[in-house]
Amino acid sequence: MRIKSIEARWIQIPIEESRQHVSDFGRLRTFDAAIVRVETEDGIVGWGEGKNAAGSAGQYAALVHLINKEVGPFLIGWNASQITAIWEALYNGSRRESAAAGGHVFPELARRGLSLAAISAIDIALWDIKGKALGVPVWSLLGGRSADRLPAYASGGWANAEGIGDQLRSYIDSGGFKSVKMRVGAMDGAPHVSAKRVRAAREAIGPDVDLMVDAHGTYTVAQAKRFAAMVADCDLAWFEEPITGDDVPGLAEFRHATHIPVAVGESECTRFDFRDIMVSRAADILQPDPAFCGGITEAMRIAAMASAFNLRLAPHLWAGAPAFFAGLHVVAAAPAGFIVEYSLGANPMIHDLSREKVFVKDGMISVPDAPGLGLDVDTDILTRFSKF
Repeated sequence: MRIKSIEARWIQIPIEESRQHVSDFGRLRTFDAAIVRVETEDGIVGWGEGKNAAGSAGQYAALVHLINKEVGPFLIGWNASQITAIWEALYNGSRRESAAAGGHVFPELARRGLSLAAISAIDIALWDIKGKALGVPVWSLLGGRSADRLPAYASGGWANAEGIGDQLRSYIDSGGFKSVKMRVGAMDGAPHVSAKRVRAAREAIGPDVDLMVDAHGTYTVAQAKRFAAMVADCDLAWFEEPITGDDVPGLAEFRHATHIPVAVGESECTRFDFRDIMVSRAADILQPDPAFCGGITEAMRIAAMASAFNLRLAPHLWAGAPAFFAGLHVVAAAPAGFIVEYSLGANPMIHDLSREKVFVKDGMISVPDAPGLGLDVDTDILTRFSKF
């Protein structure tokens, strides 16, 4: 189980023009991610993913370089089964021995951003390896699963007020979804434009389908309050990223000003960031991204804290296949986990990278039973679309 090699690649898959959408990120023409391959001396391969952007956009040269030139060489020869020890060693860096002896973290200054994205990618791959070595799915290593199928919500919704109803109904028809999410915020300009789209959406899908909105953190606190007041009678299941995650007091102020549940966390790193959100009572639903928050290891720590604060967990899974599969195992194993994000925008990083079709039926998605993540990576796709 000694680590033999670690290789990261910047994978950039074009999105066909007819499926491209425009959001506050601009027009998304490609889906990008850092995909990591870890191999042990006995030939077991694990797959991981690191992200430096919340969506599918982003530049990955620096993250790939960090993994290939710094993190990877450091880990060669380590026992791949020592997942927690490796996580802590990477987080604490040159002070890892002091941290281990002292029983508390001594993190390096560069303990957020790319550093955590690199740790996330390695961590996901190590869980994949451990499951394959033992012949069991990752959820089994995490303590078991709550069910063999999980509720999923359709994530998309960029159309204007005239088209949003048809767009969301097409999602519902495609997988029998009971919950759908649409985008609002800066992409619409003024809050009243977003509110008009939400009202049209609710009228089109009726009262029995949950409707969530996501502003990508683009409102100010005042704008978020105005928007929430305008859609107060639309029975929203949650309001995601109403303002920037950097303003935790602002998030808490907004949450206390509305009855709409607040969901946040896709751009947060580690249990420490999520602790501050929980203590501040700034959210109702936590959304760690396994490819950015610190991998499966840290997502499960965050999930345990969520349970202690009587909050729910719905990981951010607008991602590639390794992070998406990691999220399936986390939701299945974590008591606070309750729903899976399933992207209905173009996502070739899931659907092309996984040899097995990933689909939702009757609003439910199956939890993999195969060893490790249960992901069979199409390596031809990696070779074809490797940018760096």
